[in-house]
Formats: sequence, structure tokens, C-alpha cells
Amino acid sequence: MEELRRAAGSEKKNGREKTAAVVLAAGRGRRMQSDIPKQYMLLNGRPLICYALKVFQDSFVDEIVLVTESGEEERCRKEIVEKFGFTKVAAIAAGGSERCFSVANGIKAVSSDCDYIFIHDGARPFVTEEILERGLETVQEYGACVAAMPAKDTIRIADENNFSVSTPRRDRVWLMQTPQIFEASLIRIAYDKLLQEADRLAAEGIPVTDDAMAVETLLHHPVRLFPASYENIKITTPEDLITAAGFLKKIDPFCQKDQADAD
Repeated sequence: MEELRRAAGSEKKNGREKTAAVVLAAGRGRRMQSDIPKQYMLLNGRPLICYALKVFQDSFVDEIVLVTESGEEERCRKEIVEKFGFTKVAAIAAGGSERCFSVANGIKAVSSDCDYIFIHDGARPFVTEEILERGLETVQEYGACVAAMPAKDTIRIADENNFSVSTPRRDRVWLMQTPQIFEASLIRIAYDKLLQEADRLAAEGIPVTDDAMAVETLLHHPVRLFPASYENIKITTPEDLITAAGFLKKIDPFCQKDQADAD
């Protein structure tokens, strides 16, 4: 089966495959200590969600599905998509009560002829086209992959009373990021099954916290990790905005585009 996948991937590389991105911006961002939804918080004068959308807009990705909080679809269309000219946004989907439901709604809005689906947290503004290209190469070969980076620090496993009980080998510990990328048919099947079995999984205490876990847990399909960047951070707390402002001094997709136009 693996040989067939690699052969098919080789053929697709010589043809024209269709890729889509599901960009998630449905969370309230309560840890940001703000009444403003995180996706609208300003970073260097622009709403946070714009940075990830800009990278996908300028990349090889063919279409974008933006998932926003339910009831915010029209606001998002006017204040984000139309204002900043994100012409690849083919649909704006309503988010759900949990991440898995938001992703499922986003996947449903992706065109049926799509070959690969990139799932990305809109609160990670420093994804790059290089990361997307590495991800595409990896998913073509393995069918499922996740952007990640090796842990720099020693990781300790604690018990319920916060006493250290074990220490995994650091060279085997990776920090998960997004995008998480899959063959479209694979992730569609995984999420269909996840929605059908959500109650059972909850009753049995089996957490499915991201897309890779859905594929691994429900389809028993291996997920390949590929190196992304330590700068591909997720904006979660007010302190992260300070870090992000520093990164923007050297990585700002809007400024890069403006400079290219000037040249």
C-alpha cells in the first residue's frame, strides 16, 4: 500500500493537484484577557488573522476556507476578506463549540475535488511558504503530516498531584504546530467518524485534541512529523503579542509584498 501511495504521489507531482487550506479563527481567546475576539486583535496595525491568511493567499494553495465564530461570518467577510483582498477565500464557515466541530465545518466547505487539505490555526501568524512547501512534499509521500519542532527543554510527566513520575527522551519529543496536512479523502473520513463516535470517545475518556489524533486514533493511520520553525508560535496570551511584535520586524508578509512591489 505504501508503494502505491508513493507511486501515486510521484504521478501527482508531475500533474496538477488541488490544495485547500482550512484556517481556524473561531476561538474567543479568553487567555488574551480581552473582550475582542483574538482574530480581530491588532498586530502591527492589522488584525491577527490577516497574517496567516496572507501567507496562504500568496502561496500555491488554491482555495481557503476561513472558519470564524458563529455569527461573525459577515463581519469577517467585510473587515477581513474584502478589506484585505483575500481573493482565495472561497467560503467562510461557522465555528462550533469545540475545535473538532470547527474543523469539521471547514472541511465540509472545501471543494470536493481537492487533493490535499491544510488545517491551520489562524492564531499562528508566522507560518511561511517554505513550511507549506515542506508540508506538501511530506503529505504527498505519507498521506498525513504535521508541522512540528523538536523540544528544546527536558519534558517531565507529572502525576495528578504534580509530582514528577517520568522523563521521556528529549530526542523523541516534538512540539506540535500547524498546519496539519492530509490527503483530502483521509481527513474527511476521519472527521466523519469522529463526529459519529464523539460521545463514545468522551465516555471512554479518549481525547482527540487535534487533527493528527483523529487520523491516528480512528483510522490507525501513521502521521509523519516534519520540521517547521520555532518562530511559528501560537498567539495565546498577552505576552505572546510582545514576542510576535519582535518577529514582525524581520518576518512580515505584508511588508515583504510591499517591498517586492516597490522593487
